[in-house]
Amino acid sequence: MNAAPVATIGGTPESMQPLLYLDGISVSFDGFKALNGLSLVLDPGEMRAVIGPNGAGKTTMMDVITGKTRPDSGKAMFREADLTQLDEAEIAALGIGRKFQKPTVFEMHSVFDNLLLALKADRRPSRVLFASTRAIERERADGILEMVRLTGMRGRMAGELSHGQKQWLEIGILLAQEPELLLVDEPAAGMTDAETEQTTELLRRINETRSVIVVEHDMTFVRALAVKVTVLHEGSVLAEGSLEHVSNDPRVIEVYLGR
Repeated sequence: MNAAPVATIGGTPESMQPLLYLDGISVSFDGFKALNGLSLVLDPGEMRAVIGPNGAGKTTMMDVITGKTRPDSGKAMFREADLTQLDEAEIAALGIGRKFQKPTVFEMHSVFDNLLLALKADRRPSRVLFASTRAIERERADGILEMVRLTGMRGRMAGELSHGQKQWLEIGILLAQEPELLLVDEPAAGMTDAETEQTTELLRRINETRSVIVVEHDMTFVRALAVKVTVLHEGSVLAEGSLEHVSNDPRVIEVYLGR
């Protein structure tokens, strides 16, 4: 029996195509180069940690990926889509979701209702009226609650959650939109040790079905993730590899870890 043909894009097997491809990205603000020839490749199913000192370009990189900032030069591709030609809504619809450092949830709504509001679904009145559609959405919301370990908080107001729980709820809100790539900004900031450990486990579970970029300062958290690390400095990539590898790089020690 002949093997099934492998799907290709531009002559390359689809499974070998990068999910995210940044090449030579530069961004200037009033003469300051926030990004300076930044290049990064993320494979499908990969989780990557991005570290670096303040002002290294981490936030600007995420702004470029999500369409908030348009680069002065360079290429930014999400599979076959040119991100530099799309706005934020179009990029989100492609399957890129972003969680900022400070969680933003509907505090006067229940945890469960926050997820229902976020579910990626056809909201036309003719669809919403069908009980079967509502039942499917509620089932999906319950599944996300289980994923982010907030089932016990289902009926609580989001404003009553701890900081860590709000972070998990916002990640759940992103999952409800079915992104293929999640950008997560300092998820461990302000968390207790127990919450940080649970966040590590959550990101690992998410990474079983989705790609993730984590921007983080907490080296203990990054070590626990045990993924490839990209170090940014002055708007470009300074080093890449395992945390052990980059931690032993004299340049990284000088500009970041030694401070």
